[in-house]
Amino acid sequence: MRAPALEGDLPVPEEKPGFLKGNHAGAVRTCDTTGLPVCLEAQKFIQLNAVMAVVALLIGGVVALLLGLTRWPSVHLLPSEWYYRLLTAHGFNMLIFWMIFMEIGILYFAGTTLLNSRLGSKALAWLSFGLMVTGAVTVEAMVFAGKADVLLTSYVPIKAHPAFYLGIILFAVGALVGVINFFLTIYIAKRDKTYAGSVPLVVFGAIAAAIIAVVTLLHGALVMIPTFTWSMGWTEMPDPAWYRLVWWGLGHSSQQINVAAMVSCWYLLGTLTVGAKPLNQAVCRGAFVLYILFINLASAHHLLVDPGVGAGWKIWNTSYAMYLAVLASMIHGFTVPASVEHALRKKGFNKGLFGWLFAAPWKNPGFSAFFLSLVIFGFLGGITGVTLGTQQINIIAHNTLRIPGHFHATVAGGATLCFMGLAYYVVPLIFRKEYPLKALARLQPYLFAAGIVTMAISMSFAGSYGVPRRHWDLEFTGSQFAVGFDSAAHFMMGIVGVGATLAFTGLIIFVLLTVWAVFFGKSNAGKPMESW
Repeated sequence: MRAPALEGDLPVPEEKPGFLKGNHAGAVRTCDTTGLPVCLEAQKFIQLNAVMAVVALLIGGVVALLLGLTRWPSVHLLPSEWYYRLLTAHGFNMLIFWMIFMEIGILYFAGTTLLNSRLGSKALAWLSFGLMVTGAVTVEAMVFAGKADVLLTSYVPIKAHPAFYLGIILFAVGALVGVINFFLTIYIAKRDKTYAGSVPLVVFGAIAAAIIAVVTLLHGALVMIPTFTWSMGWTEMPDPAWYRLVWWGLGHSSQQINVAAMVSCWYLLGTLTVGAKPLNQAVCRGAFVLYILFINLASAHHLLVDPGVGAGWKIWNTSYAMYLAVLASMIHGFTVPASVEHALRKKGFNKGLFGWLFAAPWKNPGFSAFFLSLVIFGFLGGITGVTLGTQQINIIAHNTLRIPGHFHATVAGGATLCFMGLAYYVVPLIFRKEYPLKALARLQPYLFAAGIVTMAISMSFAGSYGVPRRHWDLEFTGSQFAVGFDSAAHFMMGIVGVGATLAFTGLIIFVLLTVWAVFFGKSNAGKPMESW
């Protein structure tokens, strides 16, 4: 029997005799809250990847606060060498390590629990986790030792220590092994008929994210292997134009993995929190297919002034093909809140046009984080992304702070906030531990969202005044040429610092509550999770 602890309503899988026999060998438990099967091997690796994700989030968050206080002109905290060093660390921790560790855990959950299947291979899961941890630790060590002050893009001919490139390769290969293990899990579930009909929509979205991840991670290995051999002195330096073209297949496309995974989590959290179900599965699945086919083409906006690609390629990708991915996001932007509205109206919240919205469970941090993520990504991230992806505007704005304003709205305000909301269910359901200080947990998504929105908007306005996206010193102290920004630019950079401080407050609350819950929280083993 399923315990009615959730606000939503997950379907209970059909009982399949012999789940622990034959091709299904492996221990399993039944979730006391949802009634869904949890493969214990998969549970272990979901937990391990989630822990490493939160560690990366903590490192990236502390670094982010220091960077924000440095860009704040009246504080200007760090010297230049540490600013660029920590900017490198921030990029890798927030865009690569935090996100991909979390996403591998999501893939293991989607492939096993939602398909009533076992994990594809325990050995591959250990190999994936070991390579990813080794790679991440290696990159961290090289960056903080001052041997890789090359920023996330690490453009040649600037050279870092060979171990830095080796660490990226190891992490990328490890993540690729995890994705392969997910596909193996899907194959086993299909072969053994552990589910009826098509895969659930959340799993379909996870498959889309995994396909995008294969393309992304192969780009990472492809560009970093010759860069590693160059740093070792074995080969000539890679052509800089070739490097930029292939590297952005990793750098920008990493966020596209996040987008597909984030949207899948929107649908999952909609079900967990209010019992939402998509109104039209075919439309939602078609939008995920558009992601697979077109979303990586947005990488082109980083290459609009490069001579290595032609004008036709630039125009096609930025003015036509990219908008097919935009269409996909717009579809999800309508279908997700529509499914929430439909679920709440079925529960009787029919008063007025927005009565259902006011009646939503805003005190549930899983719901508030997911819905705020939807709004921030859809409006702030979407509007800035569409404008900055346009060729004519991008050439003007690309090297200004408008670009970080955009991707903080998408990566932080969208994916990171959504994954925080997911954690409020992962910890009670997978770790089987309850969060402490629930009133503080309820406040956390609002603090983080307010900080990110403040920071992203002020970055965008500062960039409109010409403030550069990466430069350490707004005053350009010691420059041979006079560089002056008016008081409005200084004011906006101060607001960036305020937003960074507020966002860090929300982030550190999330990390501390999650660590407390995982290691010291009250166990709910054998009973449903406490309802938010």
